[in-house]
Amino acid sequence: MAASAPIAVVGGLYADVYHDPRKRGRAMAIFMAATTFGPILGPLVSGFLSRDAGWRWSFWFGLILAGVTLPFMALMPETYLPVLLARRAKKLRLETGNENFYSMSELEKKGPKHMVTVVLMRPFRMLVQEAIVLFTCMYLALAYAIFYLYFQAYPIIFQGPTSIYKMKTGISGLAFLPIGLGAALCVIIFLWYDSFLAKARKRKAAWAFVEEYRRLPLATVGGPLYVVALFWLGWSANAHVHWIVPMLSGVAFGIGFLLIFMAMINYLTDAYEIFAASAQGIASTSRSIFGALLPLAAEPMYRRLGVHWASSLLAFLSLAMAVIPFAFIKYGDRIRTNSRFCQELKRVKEKQVGEDNAEGNSADPVAAEDPEKAAKSLD
Repeated sequence: MAASAPIAVVGGLYADVYHDPRKRGRAMAIFMAATTFGPILGPLVSGFLSRDAGWRWSFWFGLILAGVTLPFMALMPETYLPVLLARRAKKLRLETGNENFYSMSELEKKGPKHMVTVVLMRPFRMLVQEAIVLFTCMYLALAYAIFYLYFQAYPIIFQGPTSIYKMKTGISGLAFLPIGLGAALCVIIFLWYDSFLAKARKRKAAWAFVEEYRRLPLATVGGPLYVVALFWLGWSANAHVHWIVPMLSGVAFGIGFLLIFMAMINYLTDAYEIFAASAQGIASTSRSIFGALLPLAAEPMYRRLGVHWASSLLAFLSLAMAVIPFAFIKYGDRIRTNSRFCQELKRVKEKQVGEDNAEGNSADPVAAEDPEKAAKSLD
């Protein structure tokens, strides 16, 4: 549970820190690529450690890494606007002695009802009421689950005397490295497209100012590539085919997987901004559930259907989901127009722009509209 917190809040955190969508997208891209390396290096490290030093050292190694990174948490600053405004108001009260300084969030009663209706229920309400959130969660959940299913499928293909290639523990962990290479290449692709989009916006190309074209074209490439990688793995894994051929499918898999995530998660953050933490939270929850459950079916599925058709089944499911970013590009603007959350976000932004213009861009941050108050009518 504790380890899931960073993944759940990172979208909202970046939405707080980076108001420029371009900077926010780049930060998210680097974050997602970096987090991919942990899972793919795990089988390699634990394979050699468990073989040469005993299985307990796999867990000791994880504990050591967690201990090294824990102090960095103490250095993380707060980024959530209502908390920052409340702190500023408190500071002003202490400095001036004027008890009339309050932030909007302090004036709201936040008891158990607030915890249930806002913190806990809003993400689930967005899943049910928001088409963008629902279909994004579906796509990401499947892609994420297949990614973790690979940790069960690869040993069936590469590791042990009953596998196709009969590699030893540790050596078989090297099969995951092409996925990391694909993730690294994906960052380059993302940065290239980001620069291409920036140049298009600079020359006032009409398509570059459409919200859906900021991120989703990456998913229209990543989705089909993801499908190709699954078919590639399934139909090249054969004792008569060199092991490097199915391994190299991991490059396409890594590129496709990260392009899907970079595009869909960034689109979710861009579409909902102040509500991004809730949208990202339910996206994280749904994909974590699928990521835990689907790998349980890996061994029986691969044993019953065989490597060829088990991988093909996953490819066909991914092919069906690959339609989603294309649908968002065509209908996304209409969906956002009919979205209560997106319309409330638009209202808040227009109000803030109006206040800035009226006060010569000198509005007191303490008086800024609290996102939670903005969402009160929605909750």
